[in-house]
Amino acid sequence: MMQQDFLVELGTEELPPKSLKRLAEAFLSGVEKGLQEAGLNYTAARFYAAPRRLAVLVDQLDTQQPDRSNQMDGPPVQAAFDADGNPTKAAEGFARKCGVDVSELDSSGPKLRYVQTIPGQACAQLLPEIIDNALAALPIPKRMRWGAGKTEFVRPTQWLVMLLGDSIVPAEILCQRADRSSRGHRFHHPDPVLITTPARYAEQLRDAYVIADFAERREIIRQRVEELAAAEQGTAIMPDSLLDEVTALVEWPVSLVCSFEERFLEVPQEALISTMQDNQKYFCLLDANGKLLPRFITVANIVSSDPAQIISGNEKVVRPRLTDAEFFFRQDKKNSLQERNIQLANVVFQAQLGSVYDKALRVAGLARFIAARISGDPDRAARAGLLSKCDLATEMVGEFPELQGIAGYYYALHDGEPEDVALALNEQYMPRSAGAELPTTLTGSAVALADKLDTLVGIFAIGMLPTGSKDPYALRRAALGVVRILIEKRLELDLTTALVFAVEQYAKKITVTPDLASQVQEFVFDRLRARYEDEGIDVAVYQSVRTVAPASPLDFDQRVQAVQHFRRLPEAQALAAANKRVSNLLAKAEMEVSPQIDQPLLVEPAERSLANAIAAAEQTVAPLASSRDYSSTLEHLATLREPVDAFFDQVLVNAEDAQVRANRYALLARLRGLFLGVADISLLG
Repeated sequence: MMQQDFLVELGTEELPPKSLKRLAEAFLSGVEKGLQEAGLNYTAARFYAAPRRLAVLVDQLDTQQPDRSNQMDGPPVQAAFDADGNPTKAAEGFARKCGVDVSELDSSGPKLRYVQTIPGQACAQLLPEIIDNALAALPIPKRMRWGAGKTEFVRPTQWLVMLLGDSIVPAEILCQRADRSSRGHRFHHPDPVLITTPARYAEQLRDAYVIADFAERREIIRQRVEELAAAEQGTAIMPDSLLDEVTALVEWPVSLVCSFEERFLEVPQEALISTMQDNQKYFCLLDANGKLLPRFITVANIVSSDPAQIISGNEKVVRPRLTDAEFFFRQDKKNSLQERNIQLANVVFQAQLGSVYDKALRVAGLARFIAARISGDPDRAARAGLLSKCDLATEMVGEFPELQGIAGYYYALHDGEPEDVALALNEQYMPRSAGAELPTTLTGSAVALADKLDTLVGIFAIGMLPTGSKDPYALRRAALGVVRILIEKRLELDLTTALVFAVEQYAKKITVTPDLASQVQEFVFDRLRARYEDEGIDVAVYQSVRTVAPASPLDFDQRVQAVQHFRRLPEAQALAAANKRVSNLLAKAEMEVSPQIDQPLLVEPAERSLANAIAAAEQTVAPLASSRDYSSTLEHLATLREPVDAFFDQVLVNAEDAQVRANRYALLARLRGLFLGVADISLLG
């Protein structure tokens, strides 16, 4: 079978830069899906994407679809023919369905059968529909129309190239008739570019000042920006999202260094970076100490004979934006943060939960409570909590919402607040996303925990729990943030008492149910399950610790890690099975099981041996458990395997003598209690 390269390129007006890469990947995926469904084989496929084009190149595509067979089963042969061998109505109906005479049906098996051979079509006949379907399936939130027609696409289309080998594939898609005429750079090469073969596509466009390969263009930009930054003794800030967006804005990238007045450096650098990145798509430069340099790099889409004009134009454009940021910063400093709390009293946090100022008061109280228990400074935590939302009333945050917390840090320092209080105003929002940075100070940790717990309790209290994919108050993220801070910062906090305190703060505002604190605590600990699954820890390990209900997330994690270690021991499986057996026996006990063992009633050598082993283990593991050395605790308890096995092999638990039976149950209860001091390992079996 012959194979030829295939190229499709759809030319458009400028495509949305933030969506370009995603659209190109989806286009490639749609084309490949269509080819596979049609049974057309190929060796490789890749996408090309530039501001005015989406393209897919397929290497060595079959030029002919293989023949296919379609088998249809009919009624049983016995029901298809009567005693004289004449076809019944069932056979005739099946024949009509297949479009053939009864004589053409296969009756050699238990059922009538018809095998239809479907000749394969030429690839060129199938490609238009495949491409049309791939384009229709692109993830376009809002399509547009143009001209007088009703055709819809993300942007108006301008041309269509479809080549199989060196031949044009006849097609009309999205108002464009396919040919071999592409377009070069809008300014450097406005004339048509006649693509001779798919294999020469990228080369011919490069000659027309278009680098069609998205990945290649991205790498050119990255390397050149790094070179220019190094020449300025700086490092460029290049988030992947910004690099992708800039790549999607240019066909022929030319990177240039620009500058701004040093007086703007008095403004918080995060504000300057935000406006230059988000509004102008510039790459900002930092010095070796992480401080912003009065330089930035822009990527032009043209090779200019006078680059100074482009540089000057970009400097002129950015100056008003930096001036705005400078103005907001100076205006905001005229009032202290604390004075802004008055404004927050008129800003609603949630209709049933009060104003943002009400929330700040609750956060202050809860932060004081938490700080006292994690070895922080309660007064500073309370102060930071009180100021935590003040920057929401500033001009800076009004213009740059993403600076909430960051602006508060700078304004707090200006007001003479302690460093950790100022940091806490930003750290309260940490972690901002999965795996993101955690608070660095105890004050910041206390405020971050207080803010999240207050939100969880309040939203749970009014019944607005997350459902499915809907979580408007980001409660799942808040719960994950709580456990991450406590576990990864190694902070000891009894979550039960903290939640009870948080609930009490709401008592005067809304009616709370008696089990509100426990509901929130269950929700928080539920988040740990996914965390441990991501770490490769079996859900049974999580459940074994969840059963004993430790109130501290740090304690919970230490137990989980110890049980995970215990599972690798050779004795683990047998002891888990024994614990399960003990659990079942105790659950079915018809008497109240005493924790006291009556030594004279230990009549069998195996039960005396187990009693002695348990007593020795209790003495050994008590200090280990109190210091939370759970791994060593379980390692020592693993030595009980031999006496436990011997007990179950040689001793009848349900003895006829009631006192002996009760004593043996007491022995098993003591054994189970040893393990429950860490986790319920019966769930590991």
